[in-house]
Amino acid sequence: MVPWVEQHRPSSIAQVAHQRHVVATLSSAVESGNLPHLLFYGPPGTGKTSTILALAKDLYGPELYKSRVLELNASDERGIDVVRNKIKHFASLAVSSSKSSSYPCPPFKLVILDEADCMTTDAQSALRRTMETCTRVTRFCIICNYVSRIISPIASRCAKFRFQPVSTEVMLERLNMIADKEGFQLPSDVTDALVNISGGDLRRAITMMQNTYILHGNSMKGQDIIENAATIPDSVILDLVNSCKYNSFEKIQSKVNDIIADGYPANQIHDWVMSKEAFGISAKSKSIICKALGTTDMRLTDGSDVTLSLLHLVSVIMQALQTS
Repeated sequence: MVPWVEQHRPSSIAQVAHQRHVVATLSSAVESGNLPHLLFYGPPGTGKTSTILALAKDLYGPELYKSRVLELNASDERGIDVVRNKIKHFASLAVSSSKSSSYPCPPFKLVILDEADCMTTDAQSALRRTMETCTRVTRFCIICNYVSRIISPIASRCAKFRFQPVSTEVMLERLNMIADKEGFQLPSDVTDALVNISGGDLRRAITMMQNTYILHGNSMKGQDIIENAATIPDSVILDLVNSCKYNSFEKIQSKVNDIIADGYPANQIHDWVMSKEAFGISAKSKSIICKALGTTDMRLTDGSDVTLSLLHLVSVIMQALQTS
């Protein structure tokens, strides 16, 4: 079964969802056949890769696409040797102008570097020199999640486009469209769960919908989405926070052990701190908890014990709630 993310990927720039300012600008570039170096940045699942692939198809058409477009994932091929050999060799070769009645087919090629913020500084410096020398025959599209990790010489040579998280309306429209094409209807509780869990990441929402549909078919429910996504239910978080109000370490230890035994990911515990105003937490207490969250996240990333890290975090939350 082909992943729905790939099967229903936009085939033209006009089909790209949500990013209206980007679509308007790039549509003008397609009509004129002239394209600057591009820098796409923003959260994952917001359409950065889909947009540039759709643009390439609009520019070159199916016949010239394979010979004119080089797509690389910089997180896998991020060393300086890749830039000096693979990218430089492709970018330095000139192409002839091939006019088509249906596609602009401009006389330059396109190099797409996905996840470029994973490239080393030396590789980015070599890439900058290649961009300088091959501008007349090759355009570059740099795609990243964090624009601050791209060196200034590259960023200054590109037209920058920020991709925002996909809005609820656009996500609902795209999910229902995919469901119609696949021959089933999405219940309202399923769409609500997909929107809440994905957090503006359309790719994650589509993947979760497909995985749940494979398991449950037309009978899938919102609770199935939550269980498939392995997110912690609000009831579990509420129970944990309420146990902190009793100022009893034995109670929070019992709740933490239950959460670990149920297999819930510890890095999702902190969602309620910034979003749940009903707890009446003061700004000072929130700052204390957020500092502990950062420390806990760092420890979990470094591979520390999950139970001990979570117990420390909940202990800080318990103390903060007592002073709120």
